[in-house]
Amino acid sequence: MGNEMKLYDVTIIGGGPVGLFTAFYCGMREMETKIIEFLPYLGGKVSYFYPEKVIRDIGGIPAITGEKLIGQLAEQAQTFDPTIVLNQQVVGLERLKDGTFMLTSHNGEKHHTRTIILATGFGTLKSAKLDVDGAEKYEGRNLRYGVERLSDFKDKHVLISGGGNSAVDWANELLPIAKHVTVVHRRHEFSGIERNISNLRKSTATIMTPHVLDAVHGEEDRIERVSVKNIETNDTDIIEVDEVLVNHGFCIDLGPIKEWGLEFEFGNIKVDSKMQTNIKGIFAAGDVANYLNKLHLIAGGFSEGPTAVNSAKSYIEPKKELKPIYSTTHF
Repeated sequence: MGNEMKLYDVTIIGGGPVGLFTAFYCGMREMETKIIEFLPYLGGKVSYFYPEKVIRDIGGIPAITGEKLIGQLAEQAQTFDPTIVLNQQVVGLERLKDGTFMLTSHNGEKHHTRTIILATGFGTLKSAKLDVDGAEKYEGRNLRYGVERLSDFKDKHVLISGGGNSAVDWANELLPIAKHVTVVHRRHEFSGIERNISNLRKSTATIMTPHVLDAVHGEEDRIERVSVKNIETNDTDIIEVDEVLVNHGFCIDLGPIKEWGLEFEFGNIKVDSKMQTNIKGIFAAGDVANYLNKLHLIAGGFSEGPTAVNSAKSYIEPKKELKPIYSTTHF
């Protein structure tokens, strides 16, 4: 083959849960597949933020940690030996004269492909930082934006700032492990799954609403106390803590993909029922894709990915009948 660049049938941009299962299904369709992941490891948001979080809303799996789920998905994805490229952000897109695509990564590396499936999640993820003076010097010590090991919080007083799904879930997960859990949220009501919120309200956690984490105090490199302010009365409490966990959401950025000419709707890429975008040959699945009555669940992405694969297969071979394919008959 010499220096000729390999042409792949499909390149999946994103190596999270949906991208990994999509790669497996590409193999079922006997498509030459490449995965390009921005992070230096597979798993996307799950590996980055929730390796020890228990996931319970995937059919047939009563409970599984994020780390174990990604391990199994990665093993499954590699059944048909896809090419996996890590630590690269795709920045450039060019349509060649023959209708194929040339992708360019941030480091200049090129990737030649017939079709593209975008499984980027919400894009490049970074935790929204705690916006108080001096907070940055405690980051990576006892000011955290995610949980890597639950054991780090054993027998400690953990203060969680936030009121969304992540904050509520981590509070419930840490209650049996920590000495005490305090949850600080700027609104009276929490957002998230109703049952999890109910479990939190019935628990031994101290819930402070409507309050904000107003200041952090400590010696050297560890927070020892925090100031928590009631936003209605401006009264302030000083609380001694061992660990501070901030869940204020994510800063999300699709980066240069936004400049490719794709049609967006409500901040996500608009697709039809075949997961086709407005650019022929480019498909999307998972959180990045948007359509009527979209349900943002990993389980939903596990259906969208194969749909995108089938559409990509039909795009490459439009004259061939696309027959149903199942693992029970493939292996």
